Amino acid sequence: MSYVSDSFWHDAVNKATCDLFTFGYKHVIKPNFVFNVPPDEAHDRMIAFCRVVKHIPPLLWAERTMLDYTDPILETTVMGVDFANPFGLSAGLDKNCDMPVLLDNAGFGFETVGSTTSRPCPGNAKPWFHRLPEYDSMMVHVGLANIGSDKVIDRAEKAWTHAHDMQMSVSIARTNDDKCGDLDEGIEDYCISMRRAAGRTAMVEVNVSCPNTHVGEPFTASPEALDKLFTALDKVDRPQPTLVKMPLNKPWGEFRELLDVLAEHNVQGVSLANLNKDRTGLAIPHEWEGGLSGGPCTAPSEALVAKVRREYGDRFAIAGIGGVFTPEQAYARIRAGADLVMFISSLMYRGPQQITVLKRGLAELLRRDGFSSVSEAVGVDAE
Repeated sequence: MSYVSDSFWHDAVNKATCDLFTFGYKHVIKPNFVFNVPPDEAHDRMIAFCRVVKHIPPLLWAERTMLDYTDPILETTVMGVDFANPFGLSAGLDKNCDMPVLLDNAGFGFETVGSTTSRPCPGNAKPWFHRLPEYDSMMVHVGLANIGSDKVIDRAEKAWTHAHDMQMSVSIARTNDDKCGDLDEGIEDYCISMRRAAGRTAMVEVNVSCPNTHVGEPFTASPEALDKLFTALDKVDRPQPTLVKMPLNKPWGEFRELLDVLAEHNVQGVSLANLNKDRTGLAIPHEWEGGLSGGPCTAPSEALVAKVRREYGDRFAIAGIGGVFTPEQAYARIRAGADLVMFISSLMYRGPQQITVLKRGLAELLRRDGFSSVSEAVGVDAE
């Protein structure tokens, strides 16, 4: 395999193109085509754009040739899965698996689609999103809108089969609708989606921490509830590793009890963490519902990653999520203990070339500090 980093001219073109995209997104695309309409409409436009462009091979070739920065120092193996780089799109943006072709050609290491549920789910009443540019954040209140895990997983499997390099993960959650019942009903909801996902993606993520549902988060309310869920999920035979998407705002004592439960089950990793519910010190309209993405998650997510790595060592692989906008922030998350780094808000606020910015910057930081791989840097500051 030839790497962009090994070719002077390809490297120069890649860097110049990324810089051009960065300028164009900031000064042309973002103000005139994205932030000039309500965020719900901007999201719909983005999905529609992805659906069209994925059928235009010359544009995909140009995207891959100009934007996909590759470098052997970024390659890593986590939970037995090989990644071209540690960067992935977090669940929550591409709920129905419409974006993999564009993300693959842009050079993402992986994507997590969903979260998806056993039944099609309309989600909460709109608006789903509110922008908070002063905090590099979005208020998110989607409520797991998706077309159902049968269709989403079919799409994810096809995307994984045809991807150049990108790994695919699917995030499963409990349906947010008026058919929700007791814990047993919720457990069966998860099991249906897990059975559908078994063996059909590189990874599966179990989202037990969506803050935007009318039934709340019952499976993180007590260790007993979480144990009951994963006792059932353990009976679903699946070859791919399982991560669990955890809440950000739990007191450490309660959080540790939940991790102790997961450590006893067929769980290989944790995604840290979901949206921030703490609005302390932020000027946000009271009537806006939902959780905070982006900037408000940066510090607490990094701290949580470091704490889990210190206390649990290598028991869990860690996917660090929340508030990663710069290579330095990504590097800090890895040094705190994250094996993988996931983001969404950075894509919205900085542009699609941000994946190139992060990869190129991380490679430079690793070499600066004498590391020969991502894995060598994982957790060095968590001691």
